[in-house]
Amino acid sequence: MQPAILPSSERPAADRVSDGWQRSAVLIVDDEEGMRNFLSKTLEKRCGQVMVADSAEAADVLARAHRFDLVILDITLPGKNGISWLRELRDQGFSGEVILITAFADLETAIEALRAGASDFILKPFRVSQILNAVKHSLERSHLKRENWVLRRTLRQRVAPMDALIGDSIAMRRLRADLARAASVASTVLLTGESGTGKELAARALHSDSPRAKAPFVPVACATMSPERIETELFGHAKGAFAGATQSRDGLFYYAQGGTLFLDEVAELPLPVQAALLRVLDDRRIRPVGSEQQIAVDVRIIAATNRHLADEVTAGRFRNDLYYRLQVVEIAMPPLREHKADIPQLAAHFIQSLAPQLGVEPIDVTPAEMDYLSQYAWPGNVRELRNLIERSLILGSLNVSALYPGGAKPTPAEPRATTDLHELEKRHILAVLESVDGDKTRAAQLLGISRRTLERRCAEWA
Repeated sequence: MQPAILPSSERPAADRVSDGWQRSAVLIVDDEEGMRNFLSKTLEKRCGQVMVADSAEAADVLARAHRFDLVILDITLPGKNGISWLRELRDQGFSGEVILITAFADLETAIEALRAGASDFILKPFRVSQILNAVKHSLERSHLKRENWVLRRTLRQRVAPMDALIGDSIAMRRLRADLARAASVASTVLLTGESGTGKELAARALHSDSPRAKAPFVPVACATMSPERIETELFGHAKGAFAGATQSRDGLFYYAQGGTLFLDEVAELPLPVQAALLRVLDDRRIRPVGSEQQIAVDVRIIAATNRHLADEVTAGRFRNDLYYRLQVVEIAMPPLREHKADIPQLAAHFIQSLAPQLGVEPIDVTPAEMDYLSQYAWPGNVRELRNLIERSLILGSLNVSALYPGGAKPTPAEPRATTDLHELEKRHILAVLESVDGDKTRAAQLLGISRRTLERRCAEWA
């Protein structure tokens, strides 16, 4: 029996019941053609993918090649019966929902079905409302398991709205505008910038302001994952795929279905995993390690790195084709030294948010201390400022000496009183140029202008 599939993109909008149904894959196993047709027509306009099989043997072939959220299984089948195949399915590591249907059943059969791993049990004949209600509850359980797993993994991590990116400087206003534009589309985003600039916060803001906001946000710290296991972590693995794989396991791509997968420090991925990731971006399917399954995934990728990926490509450490695939939308996170005007606001935010968490009184920051903060280079960026505020709250006063070992504090600068817009623009541009060691291409990117415009401005000041 050939699989009957109706892609979600071809379904009438009025028939799309919910995001949860749309992203679900269902397998119907029944030897009666009329029942197969009835169930497939009922579900194909509601679910993302529907396949049918007329025997347990045919269903087994499909189950090994695809990942199903729900199986609707007749007990009485030619050859192997439904309950026997269900036991084999569970032994293979299938963790999805199973609804058993039959025209002949007694209490003993029902108990046997539940022991074999059935989620629900329905007697034929049944009404459309009965099967839809059973499918609805089964898919809700399936999605709830997935969401609970994501919640446990990201305990205490909250998806950040765009206004969680603190600061009113030109650099931060530009950043929020770029993120807001990127959030509304489904394109892959590459976040670049130094460590501590808030790339994960930006990724969470992208997710929370996107149409995927109600679906999972799954962060992956590529730098901390074992190179030998990262492929199984991302794509999952089949039972027996390697020593110790006593059962099948879903990967992070599966748990991010419908939502966002954030690959932090993507440059740390080994080259073989980069190749696998490229295939996923091209085909929108994953293959668990050691499995024949091809699992369709609907996941938005946001990647981040503190390295210059173009240099990594030149050095042979990063795939050129993957770089261009990730770089559909590239957003640079400004280092703190380029938006020091936000330091007072950031410091106040960290004091107000961290003091209650630590159970201590807030601290005051004097104008002189704020001058020291504003003159410091902040190599660790916003993360370093946050850590300083946390230490200071514990000690009871601002610990400026931690920034200037040996007590070599700079002399507080005189406040700049100029209100001339041209002079302010010149100072800002020169400061950005200095921060990137005179690299005009990089400076133009940070300023949001073309290199030609930047060169024209510099020529005016010569």
